[in-house]
Amino acid sequence: MTYLLLTILLLPILAVPFIYLAGRKSGKFAAILLALIALVTLGLILTTVPTILSQGSVTESYTWIPMLNSQFTLSADGISISMAIITMVLMLAAAIYSINYMAGKKNLPVYYALLSLLFVGLVGVFITTNLLFFYFCWELMLVPAYFIIGGWGYKDSYKTSFKFFVFTHAGAVFVLLGIGAIFMTTQSVDFTVAAQQLLSADPGIVRWILIAVTAGFAVKMAVFPVHMWLPDTYAEAPAPMSALLGGVLTSAGAYAVVRVSMGIVFPAVAGTEFATYFIQILAIIGVISAFFGSFVALAETDIKRVIAYSSISHMGYILFGVSLIPLAATATAGSVMQNTALTGTVLHIVTHGLSKGLFFLGAGAVMQVLAIRNIKEMGGLAGKMPVTGTVSTIAALSLAGAPPFACFISEFFIFMGAFQVIQNGASFFIIPTALMLVATVFSLAYALRFTTHVFLGPSKVPAVVEGTKKKFEVPRTMQLAMIILVVLVVVVGFYPAFFTDLINTAAGFF
Repeated sequence: MTYLLLTILLLPILAVPFIYLAGRKSGKFAAILLALIALVTLGLILTTVPTILSQGSVTESYTWIPMLNSQFTLSADGISISMAIITMVLMLAAAIYSINYMAGKKNLPVYYALLSLLFVGLVGVFITTNLLFFYFCWELMLVPAYFIIGGWGYKDSYKTSFKFFVFTHAGAVFVLLGIGAIFMTTQSVDFTVAAQQLLSADPGIVRWILIAVTAGFAVKMAVFPVHMWLPDTYAEAPAPMSALLGGVLTSAGAYAVVRVSMGIVFPAVAGTEFATYFIQILAIIGVISAFFGSFVALAETDIKRVIAYSSISHMGYILFGVSLIPLAATATAGSVMQNTALTGTVLHIVTHGLSKGLFFLGAGAVMQVLAIRNIKEMGGLAGKMPVTGTVSTIAALSLAGAPPFACFISEFFIFMGAFQVIQNGASFFIIPTALMLVATVFSLAYALRFTTHVFLGPSKVPAVVEGTKKKFEVPRTMQLAMIILVVLVVVVGFYPAFFTDLINTAAGFF
């Protein structure tokens, strides 16, 4: 047995005291050590790609809690490894970006140690197939996030982080109830065993389990109407944390809906009237979230809240894609329809994570230089901040679904899956699909509005801020972090096959 996945999980845990001690000497040393940990784990996880492409997954199992018939199981398949890769890339970018962004701020040893703990929770959620350990990592994400937002956020930071904690922990309670019910019903917390045992369980119990876990995950996704925590949290968190929140934490909720709700629980009620209503409700919530997020983003003037509301919109796209997966799974195994619906949804989780992380880093760079947040007080920054202007514009256009950037191709797959589902006889999806196509227009509108107000047109920056400098670009480490992400946004847009091939290896499980 190899211990590769266990090593990936343990590295950031074991690094916490060393990162803290390095931070006592220099915040820069702590950031570099964290970046190296992210880079090493990324290299290790990439070594599993050939095995996953040929065999479907890599699994390690260890004895854990015999009383609960529970093995400590770590597993990476095409979906989970895609999420893990994006997490590691974003953590690498956040660590590099923090070198200058966080310079001079208080308690930096604690900040970087907390980031490493957050890294553990995020990676653990994606590479385990044990529901109990999944929940442990799900809750572990909340604690360091709470202290990072509270300790290094902007005004009312602890009030905002408390709101974040209460909302997401309330959602976690529903997840725990669902996991508890799964164990009581199946006597197992293993993903595969539980999915098999639920097929013969009481459908009434399964229905409540499905509602509970999906509701809990929806809170983390921040879809309408359980989105209230997200705008304040994203706006008040420091930029590296906003990038992780927007790029990975909400994406973890989307991943969990795909993996747990649709992969484990839903098959037990598939084909019933309840299942039909359930996926229709998901589609409706997805459409409402897409429009709500876009409309508010069009009206917002705070640079980070514009991006925050765009996250709600894109979680709507993902939830709409999730609603297609069960219908696509009724087609012949291995069909284009099945692969397209699932691939588009998971790929959009990936591309949104990259684009949103980049967008928040760009916004943080603007705020770092100008110390203002209102986009109507900006303008003309493209010539003064060329790197920031370029990467931010690419991030905005990607989130708007403009080719050839990353989110375009994932949205294309989602809509292709929708058209195939409609062609297969699911006429209900005609109107939601048409509305989602309309929503893409509003996504483009808020992206263009943002870019125009911040980077184009005459400068409205106060003279006391602007001074006599022709350029006031951010330091090179912050630029490097943004360049890493913008390269991936462009590359995935042109060549998504790396991720689509991985995701397709898991299509048979849905």
